[in-house]
Amino acid sequence: MTATDPSSRLSWSTPPAALAACGIGGIALAVAAFFSTDGPGRLLIGMAALGLLFLTGMGLRQRPRLAVEPDDPVHIVVRGLAGPQRYTPQQILRVRVVNYRRLGRRMPMLEIDVDHEGEEKLLILGRWDLGAHPEDVLEVLRIHLSR
Repeated sequence: MTATDPSSRLSWSTPPAALAACGIGGIALAVAAFFSTDGPGRLLIGMAALGLLFLTGMGLRQRPRLAVEPDDPVHIVVRGLAGPQRYTPQQILRVRVVNYRRLGRRMPMLEIDVDHEGEEKLLILGRWDLGAHPEDVLEVLRIHLSR
């Protein structure tokens, strides 16, 4: 496999450049809020700054968002707010790409149905979460889950 082969990639997360842009934007808005003389404007700009900084922190905490551990046995690791969750192929009930309509466009999302401690749980990951097209991720997951 070559380095550009999408099936050689085993972890996916939000691109670092996107997180850096959110962080820089959040800092810039925080500075703008500090220097604003309009009370309601300061509040709105400050809330936007907090939102961007929160989004940046979440993206950094959840890196990598989805990973395949090709050990024996194979595990899928999904990171969230509560930390990483590991799933075996037996716990993965279904993996598919579904197109949702958002802002007038069809957006592909990776849906993973898992058996999480006896209950079915639906995980939905988009391009922002994965940093790659969900179809490419689905292909890699199918290769590793069928082993």
